[in-house]
Amino acid sequence: MRPIRLPEPPSPTVGVPEIFEGGVYSVIRRAVVIGNGFPGSENQSIGLVRALGLGDKQVLYKRVTRPRGGVNEWLHWLPVSLHKKVEYIVRNLLLLTVRGRKLMPVPKENGGSVGLSSVLEADVKQIVTMAHETYEKEGPLLVVASGRDTISIASSIKKLAAENVFVVQSLRRGGKTPTGGAIWCRHQHMLQIQHPRSQLHRFDLVVTPRHDYYPLTPQAQKQIPRCLRRWITPLEPPDRHVVLTVGALHQIDSAALRSAASAWHDEFAPLPKPLLVVNIGGPTSRCRYGVDLAKQLTACLQGVLVTCGSVRISFSERTPEKVSNVIVKEFKDNPKVYIWDGAEPNPHMGHLAWADAFVVTADSVSMLSEACSTGKPVYVIGAERCTWKISDFHNTLRERGMVRPFMGSEDISESWSYPPLNDTAEAAMKVHEALAERGWRLRP
Repeated sequence: MRPIRLPEPPSPTVGVPEIFEGGVYSVIRRAVVIGNGFPGSENQSIGLVRALGLGDKQVLYKRVTRPRGGVNEWLHWLPVSLHKKVEYIVRNLLLLTVRGRKLMPVPKENGGSVGLSSVLEADVKQIVTMAHETYEKEGPLLVVASGRDTISIASSIKKLAAENVFVVQSLRRGGKTPTGGAIWCRHQHMLQIQHPRSQLHRFDLVVTPRHDYYPLTPQAQKQIPRCLRRWITPLEPPDRHVVLTVGALHQIDSAALRSAASAWHDEFAPLPKPLLVVNIGGPTSRCRYGVDLAKQLTACLQGVLVTCGSVRISFSERTPEKVSNVIVKEFKDNPKVYIWDGAEPNPHMGHLAWADAFVVTADSVSMLSEACSTGKPVYVIGAERCTWKISDFHNTLRERGMVRPFMGSEDISESWSYPPLNDTAEAAMKVHEALAERGWRLRP
C-alpha cells in the first residue's frame, strides 16, 4: 500500500524585512476569533486561523451567544440582538406575573448578557477600539467570526475599523453543514466561511462546500416549490470569488495527528490491532434515524468484530439516549469494545491518530470531514437516509473513493487508502492569494 501524505501545517514566511515589503501596516500577526457557542462552527474558524499560521498566543477568543432553553428554542429564526430583547421581555413578564419581582436590566446588544456569557460576549466597540489603538504598533487585526449569529458583529467591526481590520467571517448553522464568504474594502478584507444566500458582491472570498450549491442543480430545482425558491436557492452561481470545498474546515493536519499520537501513546499503543473507531452523531432534518439505525449498527459491528483487535465507540452531544442505550446494552460487556463515557479528557484526537479504520454515522459533515482527512478507511452507515444537499455530499465522498457503505461483512484488517481531504489547507492558501492581490500578508 502506498504511503499516505497528510497535509502539512504552513511554514513560517521567509523574506526580506517588513520595512521593504510595505511596513507594519500590511502585515497581520494577530487575530480575534468570535464564535457562536457551537463547537462544530467554532472549530472551523480555529482550524482556518491555525492553517494560516497563527498560534494560540496570537489569538483572542470571544463569543456571541443566544439565550437557550424554554421559549428560546422557538426564537432562533430571529436576529440575535432581537432574540435577546424578546427573551428579556418574556422573562420579565413571567417574573412580574409569577413572583411580582422588579424588571431586570436590559442586556446590551453587543457587549454583555446574562450569567457567564457576559464574560465571553463579543463587544464591537471593544474590538474596534483595540484595532484602532494598537494599529500603529501591531499592524492590522485579523477578525475571524463563526456562525450566522456573528454576521452583524463582524459587519459592524468592518464598517467601524475599515482602515486597520481584516475581517474573516466563518458561518455555520449549529451542527449543520458549514459554508462561507469574504468581504474586502480599501483597508479591510472580509472572508466568510459558509455560504451567504445572497449579496455575494459584498464579499471578497467565499469558502463553501460544493453541496451548498446543490439547490441550483436541475434535480434540486424539481424538489423546490417555485414559491420557496428565492428563500432556499443561492441567488447566483459560484464565481471566481468562491472557493468550493468538499466538506467542513477543521483542525486536523499531519502535525496535529503526530502530536495526538504522542499524547495518547500510552493508552492506544498497547491495544490489539486493527483498531476500529466508531463515531455516532445524531439525527438531523436532512438525515433522520432512531433506534432502527442503532440496531442496524450493532448488527454490522457484530459482523466485523472477529476481524477487529479493538473497537472504541464515541457518542456526540446530539446522540439520542434511546440510540446510545441500544449500543451500550449490546457491547458493554464485550472485552474488545470500549465505550467512551464522556468524561475528560476527550479521546477524539487520539482516535483520529491511532485508528486503523472508522465507522461514522452519515449525519455529521464535520465528523466525516475529519475522518477523511486521515486517508484511512472510512465506512458510513445511514447514508441512504440522508436527503437534499447532505445526500449530495455523500455522493462526492463516494466518487472520490473516500468512503464506503458499512455493511457488516467487511474485513477491518484489510486496509485501503485515498488522497486525504485537505480542505482547510487549501482554503488557507486561497486566503493568502486573496490577501496578496490586495497587498496584504500574514506573518505569524
